[in-house]
Amino acid sequence: MSTTLKSMSLKAGFVLSALAASPAMAELDELRFGVPPWPGVTVKSEVAAQLLEVMGYTSRQQDLAVSVILEGLSNNDLEIYLGGWYPVQTDMVEPLVADGKVEKVVSNIRGANSGLVVPQYVYEAGITTVAELAEHHARFDGEIQGIEAGTGINEAILNAIDNDLAGLGDWQLRESSTSAMLAQAEQKMADEEWVTFVGWEPHWMNVSFDLAYLADSDDAGVASIESTVWTITPANLADEAPEVHRFLSQYVIDIDDQNEWVHEYSYEERPADDVASEWIGNNLDTVAEWLDGVETRDGKSAIEQVRAQYGS
Repeated sequence: MSTTLKSMSLKAGFVLSALAASPAMAELDELRFGVPPWPGVTVKSEVAAQLLEVMGYTSRQQDLAVSVILEGLSNNDLEIYLGGWYPVQTDMVEPLVADGKVEKVVSNIRGANSGLVVPQYVYEAGITTVAELAEHHARFDGEIQGIEAGTGINEAILNAIDNDLAGLGDWQLRESSTSAMLAQAEQKMADEEWVTFVGWEPHWMNVSFDLAYLADSDDAGVASIESTVWTITPANLADEAPEVHRFLSQYVIDIDDQNEWVHEYSYEERPADDVASEWIGNNLDTVAEWLDGVETRDGKSAIEQVRAQYGS
C-alpha cells in the first residue's frame, strides 16, 4: 500500500472511530422519563424536565407501570426514573444494577417515613407506639384504616394481625383506596375521634393534616419504616449525556418541598407544570445547588440560563 493510501486509510479509520465513540456528537437531545401514577414522582419529574429543557434538551414523560419503566431503562428506551422506592423495589432494581443495565445515580429523597399514623391530639394523649394502640382498642373501634389491597404496608399489617404482633391480633384492617381512606380519616379527625391509618411521606396528608407517626413495637413492621427513593438511569447515561448525569446526581429534594408539591398538585389540583415553574422561580438558591457546575448543551452555565428564564 502506498504512503498516500495508508494516510487516507488512517484518516478514514480515525473519522469512523471518532463518529462511533464521540458521545458529544451522538449526545441525546430527547430525555424520556418513566413516571408511575404517583403524585410525588409526577411533580418531581416535571421540575427536572423544566430544568433540562432550559439546558437545551426536549423531554417526554410517559405514564407507565414500574416494571415497564425498569425494562425501558434496561433497553435504553427510557433515560430517567425518579421513583426507585427502597426497600419496596429493592428486589426489582438490584438485579439490573448487578447486571450492569442500570445505575442508581442518587437517593433523591432520603429518610422518608411510612407506617401507622394518628392525629396529633391522639399522640399527645399518649398513643405514641403501635403497642399502645392495643391498650385502647375500643377508642379506635379495633380498626386500622388501610390503602389498596395487596400493597406492602397492608400485607405487613395483616401479618401483624395474623401473628398477634404488638397486640393487634383482634384488630381489623379496612382496605380501601387511598383517597377513600383519607376521606374517612379526615371525617373522623373533624370530630376529634380516635383513628389510626396508613401514612407516608412525601404526601399532601403531611401538609393538610396534623399527624404523628407511631413508633413500631415488637418488630411488627407496621411503623417507623424508613425509605429511600432513588434516581435510576441506564448504565451508560454518564457517557451519553454527562451534563444531564451531573445534574441528576445533584438533584436531591427536601421532603418538605415534595410534600408541598404533592399538596398543590394532588390536593389543590393545580397542573404539575404550574406547580413546578412557580416553585423553581421562588427557589433559585436550591436550584443553584442542583445545577452547580452543570452546563447547557451549548456550553453555558445552566443556572444562569435558569435565572434568566425564571428570575424576576
